[in-house]
Amino acid sequence: MLEQMTDRLDFHAKALVLRSQRQQVIASNIANADTPGYTARDFDFAAALKSASGSAAGPAATTDARHFNSVGARPGGDPKLGYAVQTQPSQDGNSVDLDRERASFVDNTIRYESTLRFINGHVKTMLSAITGQ
Repeated sequence: MLEQMTDRLDFHAKALVLRSQRQQVIASNIANADTPGYTARDFDFAAALKSASGSAAGPAATTDARHFNSVGARPGGDPKLGYAVQTQPSQDGNSVDLDRERASFVDNTIRYESTLRFINGHVKTMLSAITGQ
């Protein structure tokens, strides 16, 4: 019974850690928007969360040496960073699109806060069940 109650908290805690890591990656992209030759980075949040929660079937097998590794979480839990696709060519080779990065930053912030609210609501529900209110 206790395991069922804590499983949801574990899932949200892992999501919170990954959201925090993604926020750092996006902030790094924004900070390096004027750095010549800088390539924007990001990771696939859904794949990283599946891998961190253990619900992924495992990494896809590559059948050819020319296949790329998929972007997702490594078995150790840290997400594998990939390169963002350049949408606006620049003369200095920088691939950061500030509009896209700002939108990603705000979206990730809102999702981070909603995850905190889910955790808070779940803890309040557990406390009310324990105290019998």
